Amino acid sequence: MIEGIINGSPMGQRRAIAKAITLLESTRADHRAKGDELLTALLPYTGKALRLGISGVPGVGKSTFIETLGVYLIDRGHRVAVLTIDPSSTVSGGSILGDKTRMERLSLLDGAYIRPSPSSGTLGGVAEKTREAMLVCEAAGYDVVLVETVGVGQSETAVSGMTDMFVLLQLPNAGDDLQAIKKGVMELADLVVINKADIDPNAALRARTQIQSALRLFGMHGNPEHALHDAQLWHPRVIQISGLKGQGLDDFWNAVTEFKTLQTANGRLMQRRQQQALAWMWERIHAGLRAAFRQHAGVRDALAGTTQAVADGQLAPSTAARRLLDLAAMPPHPV
Repeated sequence: MIEGIINGSPMGQRRAIAKAITLLESTRADHRAKGDELLTALLPYTGKALRLGISGVPGVGKSTFIETLGVYLIDRGHRVAVLTIDPSSTVSGGSILGDKTRMERLSLLDGAYIRPSPSSGTLGGVAEKTREAMLVCEAAGYDVVLVETVGVGQSETAVSGMTDMFVLLQLPNAGDDLQAIKKGVMELADLVVINKADIDPNAALRARTQIQSALRLFGMHGNPEHALHDAQLWHPRVIQISGLKGQGLDDFWNAVTEFKTLQTANGRLMQRRQQQALAWMWERIHAGLRAAFRQHAGVRDALAGTTQAVADGQLAPSTAARRLLDLAAMPPHPV
């Protein structure tokens, strides 16, 4: 599989990438062990791609923009991997995973790889194994990796913690002046893109002006990454495009290239990746501890009765939590 990812033919490489990501997404213990070995072997071939996170509310045109951008980049000699996240149903647990259908033109190009994954309840707009999938694509030689988030509101922040540049798409008529200065996802954005600017140019210009003012406020109050007085730092900016018509892509890619050049020169890009790697490690530790807690024999025996007592109002949730944690700290009795 490793040889297929690194040196495989175009068709063979796609199959190898798909199999690798499927292995990494598996919850089986033996598959996870194999996945760890795979990532360790691939790690020396990673880190050379530009990682872009693309977020925005539903209807902002993320898929259309990504497809147009992907075609634009492939025409210029790049290889583009697109990792899209589909929301999982809270009722059935299923996902549509229809991004390949929506990006039909891009999916037919040899220089593109599109992988939809279910969010499976993971918060922050990304899938649990998005980081691992990104490394596999980098090892396969894709030099631009685009991560499209679920797009469910202002909680789309996890993607900024795994990419080099966080791009936020906005609509020209997204709301009033206050909408532009809401904190959360806006203050994390490295580049804000007003999409569908061709529909109402005046509204797009107003939105651009409002968001530029908001970004200046963030720069003046508390966000060192946005400090306006430091010429060695990247200053978030706002541009207008039309993903459907392909207008403004030159401006977009020039901004991305300038960001990469500046952040590489001042060392911020490497620092950001180091911080992300450590955060990823701790995230997996927390996930492993949660899994170990639920699998503990003592916890399993007591969980049903304890949760029922909490639901019936007979036991305080904090007391129940402490009792279950105390059980998990004790050696489990034989099952």
